[in-house]
Amino acid sequence: MGAGDFRAKALAGEPLAGTFMKTPAVEILEVLILAGLDFVCLDAEHAPFDRAALNVLCALARAADFPVLVRVPSGSAEQIGMALDAGADGIVVPHVIDAATAARVARAARFGAGGRGYAGSTRWAGYGTGTMPELLAASREGTLVVAQIEDPEAVEAVEEIAATRGIDALFLGPADLTVGYGHQTQDNPDLERALARVGAAARAAGRAYMTFVADAERARALHAAHGVTCFFIASEHAWMLQGARRAVAGIREIG
Repeated sequence: MGAGDFRAKALAGEPLAGTFMKTPAVEILEVLILAGLDFVCLDAEHAPFDRAALNVLCALARAADFPVLVRVPSGSAEQIGMALDAGADGIVVPHVIDAATAARVARAARFGAGGRGYAGSTRWAGYGTGTMPELLAASREGTLVVAQIEDPEAVEAVEEIAATRGIDALFLGPADLTVGYGHQTQDNPDLERALARVGAAARAAGRAYMTFVADAERARALHAAHGVTCFFIASEHAWMLQGARRAVAGIREIG
């Protein structure tokens, strides 16, 4: 799947497998691309990605025609514009708690009055090789804007958030919602109700439904129960630990 197809496939509800990338290193992204993933999300909210690291990794992704998202540290116009100008195919914005926040995020990611600043000289724009009509169309058709629903108040406003023009997808944050509802494990009824309500809102508005999962087994269960189709599976940190622990356990069994 090329980067240009990613938004269309997400909105069509095709099952997509990605991961959060926590290490700002070119080699890590190269290996993740070789793994056959549909996309990678660079986690600039919870990992040490500065502007230079995002720049290099987005360049690699575009050269490989591989979809890359950026989870920005905040929904500010500065953070959103920086990620998109660097070449990201979309943004994941934390703590979108109401329709007003969703509207600000969508406006910052889209060209137009009061929105994303237009520059034809960025990597995303092909360094001056694209015309204005071509770039405006590319933004409309290719940029994926994801609102994270990770606060109890966001769940209460999710129908309005989903209906906000310019929002393409809802990402339910299971860990944040668990903590926000006052629980310590994700097997709680509040999270289950949130999964159902967010899924219903996504379907009603024609938005993609995304979430984080630890493994494919959990992904299959959420797809069957709530219609989630786009999965951010673990991270390279988790996969390194899993693989290393299995190997160590095998050695410990010798003798």
